[in-house]
Amino acid sequence: MIVDSHTHLGVFPLFNVKLDVNEMLEIMKKHKIEKSVVFSLPNELTLQAVEKYPQKIIGFIWLNPHKKDSVQLLEKAVTKWNFKGIKMHPLIDSFLPDQPITHPIMEKAEKYRIPVLFHCGHPPWSLPWHFKNLADSFPNVNIILGHMGHGHIVYINGAIEVAKKCDNIFLETSGMPMHSKIKEAVLTVGEERVLYGSDMPFGHPAFEIKKVETAGLSEHQLELVLGLNAKKLLQI
Repeated sequence: MIVDSHTHLGVFPLFNVKLDVNEMLEIMKKHKIEKSVVFSLPNELTLQAVEKYPQKIIGFIWLNPHKKDSVQLLEKAVTKWNFKGIKMHPLIDSFLPDQPITHPIMEKAEKYRIPVLFHCGHPPWSLPWHFKNLADSFPNVNIILGHMGHGHIVYINGAIEVAKKCDNIFLETSGMPMHSKIKEAVLTVGEERVLYGSDMPFGHPAFEIKKVETAGLSEHQLELVLGLNAKKLLQI
């Protein structure tokens, strides 16, 4: 079973990429991906995909903690839309993960027992070390570090270091170029706290799955990272 823990729908002119839900489903079928976690702006794109393909698409609500209606939107997404988690992007929305501005959202995440995925790996807003403070403040909320530090070796090592210290931090593999760091994360952080992701349409399962497969994991570890860990975390 493969679960893609990090995907997007929409049109992204800056990156010259786009993806609609039907194209996503074709990619999923080709690469034997059973379910994909989707977060998009506007959030209505995710909602439409979840409503049309509830067996394939898992919705996360994308929230900007600066917006006054973020908590109300979260309540609606969980109680009415059946979304399974939260996405926040400190770099785009200019906040530090451990600032009090995130706390109302984190409190709701704790209430509903849903994970929060953060973009991780770009200065000045989304560096790994701030997530330790957040994880310590909300030990009952599972925090996913999207890209596990991204492309900078110092930030990748920092993500592994922080996750090792915090049992409620998970590492997600998309956009992180070093297959060897996936194995290091499994051995250092734990085989049940590493999640496969592709970052579609910015990344692609054709090489993101292969990256995990070439990391040198055991068959059991590979099954956990590619899907079983996400299945357990998202209660699906």
